[in-house]
Amino acid sequence: MKIAVEQPYEDVMAALSAKGYEVKMFHSDEQVSGYDIGVVRSINEGNTHEFDFPVVSMKGMSVEDAVEAVEKKVNLLQ
Repeated sequence: MKIAVEQPYEDVMAALSAKGYEVKMFHSDEQVSGYDIGVVRSINEGNTHEFDFPVVSMKGMSVEDAVEAVEKKVNLLQ
């Protein structure tokens, strides 16, 4: 499972990596594709089309919340 994590969420990247996921950090202005799931700062109507994979918004979430949300999406994809 390949996961893209938007900067600056290095703590989320480390937590997902520790669980065995293949994780890559990306910049908000960088075009990313080919991932199974993404973790982003926030989702709004204007940027939902930017990704060709499902995303989790960090808005209002702790690291643990984000990891749990990613794992729920992983389970849905399997």
